[in-house]
Amino acid sequence: MTSDIVAGSTRNPSAGFQIGVGMTRLMGGLLISASAFSAWALPAFDEVKRDFKPSDTVILDRNGEVIQRLRTDATVRRGQWVALPDISPALRTALVLSEDKRFYEHSGVDWRAVSAAAWGNLWNTKTRGASTISMQLAGLVDEDWRAGARGRSLTQKIGQTVSSQVLEARWRKDQILEAYLNLVPFRGETVGIDALSRTLFGKAAHGLDEREAALAAALVRAPNAKAAQVTQRACGVLKLLQSPAKADCEGLDLFATAALQRKAFDASEGFAPHFARQLVRADTPAKKAAPASISSTLRAPLQRFAVQTLTQQLRELRGRHVEDGAIIVLDNASGEVLAWVGSSGELSGAAEVDGVLALRQPGSTLKPFLYAQAIAEKRMTAASLLDDSPTNIQTAGGLYIPQNYDRQFKGHVSARTALGASLNVPAVRTLVMVSPDAFQKQLKLAGVPLKESGDYYGYSLALGSSEVSLLSLANGYRTLANAGRYSPVAMGRTVKPEFTPAIDPRAAFIVTDIMADPLARARTFGTDSVLATRFWTAVKTGTSKDMRDNWAMGYSQRYTVGVWVGNSSGAPMWDVSGTSGAAPVWAAVMNYLHKTEPSRSPAPPPGLVQARTGFGKQLEAARNEWFIAGTEQKVFAMDAPGDAGFKRAKNTSEEAQEAPRITAPASGTIIALDPDIPPNRQRLSFSAEGRNLRWLMDGKEFARGSDAQWLPWPGRHVVQLADARGKVLDEIRLEVRGAGVKNTPEPAPKAAPKPASK
Repeated sequence: MTSDIVAGSTRNPSAGFQIGVGMTRLMGGLLISASAFSAWALPAFDEVKRDFKPSDTVILDRNGEVIQRLRTDATVRRGQWVALPDISPALRTALVLSEDKRFYEHSGVDWRAVSAAAWGNLWNTKTRGASTISMQLAGLVDEDWRAGARGRSLTQKIGQTVSSQVLEARWRKDQILEAYLNLVPFRGETVGIDALSRTLFGKAAHGLDEREAALAAALVRAPNAKAAQVTQRACGVLKLLQSPAKADCEGLDLFATAALQRKAFDASEGFAPHFARQLVRADTPAKKAAPASISSTLRAPLQRFAVQTLTQQLRELRGRHVEDGAIIVLDNASGEVLAWVGSSGELSGAAEVDGVLALRQPGSTLKPFLYAQAIAEKRMTAASLLDDSPTNIQTAGGLYIPQNYDRQFKGHVSARTALGASLNVPAVRTLVMVSPDAFQKQLKLAGVPLKESGDYYGYSLALGSSEVSLLSLANGYRTLANAGRYSPVAMGRTVKPEFTPAIDPRAAFIVTDIMADPLARARTFGTDSVLATRFWTAVKTGTSKDMRDNWAMGYSQRYTVGVWVGNSSGAPMWDVSGTSGAAPVWAAVMNYLHKTEPSRSPAPPPGLVQARTGFGKQLEAARNEWFIAGTEQKVFAMDAPGDAGFKRAKNTSEEAQEAPRITAPASGTIIALDPDIPPNRQRLSFSAEGRNLRWLMDGKEFARGSDAQWLPWPGRHVVQLADARGKVLDEIRLEVRGAGVKNTPEPAPKAAPKPASK
């Protein structure tokens, strides 16, 4: 058999050639079939347009107006998809003349150009090439036909040819040209006509003239060529547009060089950059491409006004060493962010820092939450008298000596005056009653979380020694505006807010009424300050230590506005008060919001009564005051001094008795066991105000009555005061350091434990 085959092949030398030709035809047929199959899978025009992903995300306001464009893809520079009618006619013509002059005549393949290219290759002469716009587009929409580092393979060339004809059969000519102009790479990372026209020429694609169009068309053929080559190519295109006789290429080299160096397409442009970054971050899932556009809750006209107002105010304050500021506006009912100004922009040395989210000391703006808590717990009423006089409060770290803003003291004042006039010493005395740790928990419920526990800050927490963001503080004030109900803010898709109770609605109403009372703040701000609006508002200012932060926080019936001014560097301002720093901006924004919209005071919730109240020794004028039902009384007068440097107000009704509380030791106290006294002989004394009291140590009862003693044990402990039914009324935390009780009892001289200092 073997010899026959060999002999047969020798007798017929053409047999092997015939087999080779057959195999070639078979392989060619398979290649064309495979290419045709892939070509018929090409997407439709609408699919390509839908899947187009700009490198920028456009942020829209609630009515569809563009407020910010933000780059979100660093790997490529693509603008928005531009419809063909919005592209310069000069560019459309230049591109067709330059790349595919018979574009409107052929059906995907320019066979005349193919013949010319083949003839040129045969005689080794240069030709334009046979690739049509349709063929190039096929390589852009289907990665299988995309050229590699060594060009296209035979299979890719066949597939690209077939695909171009499929495109021509399925797509209209205008769709092919539109898609090509949006997908073609131009120079470097720049893809598409929108990115090119904005980067090189600083204008939209519809505004390109013939010289710019010629330069853009030249870059299609040689996107990364040197300026001289691009100029030469652009001159040729310009001659096609204007005719060789009329074409003016003089100065084209300078124009091309300048354009190729320009980077006019900024990474971000608009008037809400900080908000845009936050919204994109919240709206885009991890490892997912950002969408082409995102609708937001912002109001574009309000955002512009807020930016302009802040800029104007900070320009006026430049002589007082103030360069930064921020504004937030919230809708009370929905929690929607209506304006978000994170920086003063060009006025700032740290324009990228978002002042809405940055943590800063809030100063006196925490006081409304403190007084609301004390009123809710019936530790005081709005008419209770507090002593505004010098005091030393013992803490674990030593003596705390609070001062008022003006370094002066007003004597005995009502809680209404203390809060309205923003007096510091009464606020600290109030925190002694509430306790820092309990106040920190109240702030968290209201939407103002702190980084540390209340005991970490101690009694200075009453004066805003913690750090909070403008956004969380404004939402906390929105909680007060919503009768003590908290819900998160909304920036993008609007959802129905889910409210949770955070502050007693009766206490929230009373505090709101105080902040809306111009007479209550008259002692500090006068009766005609910038805080007084022609419509109903409740407002509070604050200044942090060393004038590093200045705030104005308040709300109307519908809106909550928060303003911060200061320096992102933390440098102190010079002679900037609550009414000269943030307050004018707050008032301007509020007036803008209520140009035509009314604002009315809230209705009192159930459980409140209004009663006529007088004050002993004419401390304050008699007035109608709001009380939680059962705490009202006709006269508030002074008694003998009480604990912690207080003077207590007389209560003539049983219901108005001050709520039980632990008076000693202070929360956060550190106790050091005396090494010279046997541990089992040492005792720690506790005292409290109230009747029928029970003392709990770490949850276990150890004594009853208003006074108690406890055998100290090393460690950290929670001491609670409960009533006869076990309801916890107050609590403190303390730490005991030193050796514990030994098994063998030792003789015990009588002595008290020594408190240690930090």
